[in-house]
Amino acid sequence: MNTDAPQPLPPIAGYHPTTLVDWPGRLASIVFLPRCNLRCRFCHAGPLLTESADTIPLESILEHVASHEGWLDGMVICGGEPTIWPTLPALCERFRSAGLAVKLDTNGTFPDRIAALLDASLLDTVAMDLKAPLDDRYHRVCGAPGMDLSLVERSMHLLMEGRVDYEFRTTVCPTFIGEDEIRAMGASIAGASRWNLQRFEPTYALDPALRDVVPYGPAQMEALAEIGRTYVARCRIRGRPAEQAARAG
Repeated sequence: MNTDAPQPLPPIAGYHPTTLVDWPGRLASIVFLPRCNLRCRFCHAGPLLTESADTIPLESILEHVASHEGWLDGMVICGGEPTIWPTLPALCERFRSAGLAVKLDTNGTFPDRIAALLDASLLDTVAMDLKAPLDDRYHRVCGAPGMDLSLVERSMHLLMEGRVDYEFRTTVCPTFIGEDEIRAMGASIAGASRWNLQRFEPTYALDPALRDVVPYGPAQMEALAEIGRTYVARCRIRGRPAEQAARAG
């Protein structure tokens, strides 16, 4: 048995050909990798949490990229949780070889793998979810009571070294996130490059009990962002109606 045989690349469960929203300043594509180690109660990507037999061939995606050479200039890798897959670096290399910059969306629970990607210069930017303050409230949101929060903290510090462009993102579900939580999270990332507050969308929430939760309105979101700006100057609201329309298009 040849133990040195190349390992398969991560499966691709979904592909969005173009987006102007997920990587501002670039015309990018998005690949969605299956599986996640968390079960965040507000998550709207339930079908991606486990591996499916239905996948999209990487070669067909690269053919699409090649047919739009000179237009597409980035690839967003999200999930699920992409860093679950040990061969993620090889996938990044394929996109790099196709002339694309690479953005990683991650929950930050695999800091060593993020560090390896940075060390290999395979990432141009990283968006990391900050679910809640780093205490029992994090466990409550993520449905993972035994999760080691020091892993998330290590990823936060790694990004804040500024080796590549980065941002933190928080989905603001009223059940879990209010003024006290914004202050606690803000203190943990004070001085960060960017912090985007995302409006909670209840329709496809993983926890059915959250599907009846009324999201914060614009004034409430702005008030929370204003608190966030005392810690991170570029704390912005993501998920305004116009932006949601752009994503849907």
